[in-house]
Amino acid sequence: MLKIIFSREDILRTRVAPAADPLWELVLSLHLLQGRSRDPLSNTWRRGVARGLRTDTGAERYRLLLALNPPRGYFPDFLTPSASRDGLEAGLEAVRGTPLGMLRRDLTVLAAETPLPPSATTLAAGEPEVLRDLTDTMARYNSLAITPYWARVQAAVEADRARRARAMLDGGAEGLLASLKPAMRWADGVLEVLDYPDTRELHLDGRGLLLVPSFFCSRTPVALLDPSLPPVLVYPVDRLGGLTPESGGGESDAAQREALAALLGRTRAAVLQVADEGCTTGEMARRLHISAAAASQHTTVLRNAGLLVSHRDRNTVLHTLTPLGRAVLDA
Repeated sequence: MLKIIFSREDILRTRVAPAADPLWELVLSLHLLQGRSRDPLSNTWRRGVARGLRTDTGAERYRLLLALNPPRGYFPDFLTPSASRDGLEAGLEAVRGTPLGMLRRDLTVLAAETPLPPSATTLAAGEPEVLRDLTDTMARYNSLAITPYWARVQAAVEADRARRARAMLDGGAEGLLASLKPAMRWADGVLEVLDYPDTRELHLDGRGLLLVPSFFCSRTPVALLDPSLPPVLVYPVDRLGGLTPESGGGESDAAQREALAALLGRTRAAVLQVADEGCTTGEMARRLHISAAAASQHTTVLRNAGLLVSHRDRNTVLHTLTPLGRAVLDA
């Protein structure tokens, strides 16, 4: 179990990341790819990515990246720098600039648990060429495994952020922390990650905590090992039906056209608008002066068209826009 110890100042400084973090998603997707999960929402994605890696020219290039990210246990902190919140390129630049001491420490810890290829030795020595090769491989993997699904990742993270925002509005920062159950438990200034693989404590010491919602975080929340780094806790979000590429995945073009055609009409346009910042079915019905049944029907059509996502929390359903839905609304 991981226990995160908060002071009153830490509670006030706790916040949620503004968007999906590209390097956290990349790294955690590698764990999911190599794991043995039978999660049906990720099986099709895993098979497609594994096939792409096997057929990619120079597939051997992925050997070091895969070794650095085993499906279970420790993985290096330097692969997920805080700079990645500014985008993939900023994150990769930070990886290339990792201090030598951090490289050596992280890889020594990893080598004690996981067999590493010979290239890890030159990586631990801080060889610039090896760091460039590593980040080039990360970018190549990202284009294959993450980019085609990025709209789905963003939609799921944005939907979770809407949930956390409502929890914050209703109960303040402590309400936000309490909303992280059942994977975590908040009580008396301590956030407990219940199924964490190690037993340790993380004292925030006035720095606050950055909560990072993640699509590819499989089940258990993840924290950095080094307590001197800015405190981060990455936690899984509802995947909203699984992984489909931006092109539509398993749905046919004809089905998508039919779904989009069903959007025509003033009421559904209004439903799309009120869902812009997150809205429950009941709130939608009250704002638009329609019945709850009508609101549910309209949101179902919008959700089937890929413009809306819905998340049930006890007896309410919260609706938020996907990136495509927001683009349609803006247009």
